[in-house]
Amino acid sequence: MSNSKPHLLFCGLLFFGATTVRAQQVPSAISSDPLPDKEFPASMEAPDVPSHGSRLNAVFYLASGCGPHSTVLLMHGLPGNEKNLDLAYAVRRAGWNVLIPHYRGSWGSTGTFSFANAIEDTQAAIQFLREAQNVKKYRIDPKKIVLVGHSMGGFMVSYAAAHDPEIAGLVMISALNIGNAHPPVTQRTESLIAASPRLAGTTPAGLLAEEKENAAKWNYLDYVEVLKTRPVLVLESNDRNLADNKAMAQALKKAGNSRVTEIYIDTDHTFSDHRIALQIAVLQWLESAFALAAK
Repeated sequence: MSNSKPHLLFCGLLFFGATTVRAQQVPSAISSDPLPDKEFPASMEAPDVPSHGSRLNAVFYLASGCGPHSTVLLMHGLPGNEKNLDLAYAVRRAGWNVLIPHYRGSWGSTGTFSFANAIEDTQAAIQFLREAQNVKKYRIDPKKIVLVGHSMGGFMVSYAAAHDPEIAGLVMISALNIGNAHPPVTQRTESLIAASPRLAGTTPAGLLAEEKENAAKWNYLDYVEVLKTRPVLVLESNDRNLADNKAMAQALKKAGNSRVTEIYIDTDHTFSDHRIALQIAVLQWLESAFALAAK
């Protein structure tokens, strides 16, 4: 496929809302595989990530080349039906490693699921990326770790970045704000009922009680002050998290963050009919915020 065709196909796509994204050349990682590196080929690993006595199943997409590579930690939502694997492949084609772990009690990871455990699991995955043996084995640049989270994962990465000043940047995709949930209890309960059969050791009532007990410290709007010096992408969709997402972007701007990008895409919570638009938004942001990171 020539460069002109994908450009014409995608430049008319959709970026509406708080930030207008200029029509740009579609990132080559959307449509083209990189040249293979015979000595250091792109590959996929399945490491176990230790977290507080449990084992997290994980998939690690390793970029080609000797590195060291900037690395994305990609955290999925609740319970993780949408894992954003297409995004992981696109980011890897752009030269980044991508680690996707599964929280305790989900998708074969041992232990019990809870929001508090998921917070610890996200932090454990970051520590995994910094351990010397893993830095060497997986060709990681530990100074260039960017957190990307979708839905509940968006909260998890905001919490982790707020408590870890060494995180280089943050992407919040339709991020759930656990400490300031807008939907009525009945609506949240319906979501938790649907998710709970896929999660070990938890119940909808238990998760609701955990939300209520920790609301004062799990509102990501309270993390703005410590995130105002780092690049942040807030990706919004037409879902029940939109008000909190907009509030987060505006609060970061008001706090003086000159590197916050807010993009609204008119689609559903899982970006079902705008998957390529999601990839373009994330790849363009990574390139603009970390132009030399993946070189």
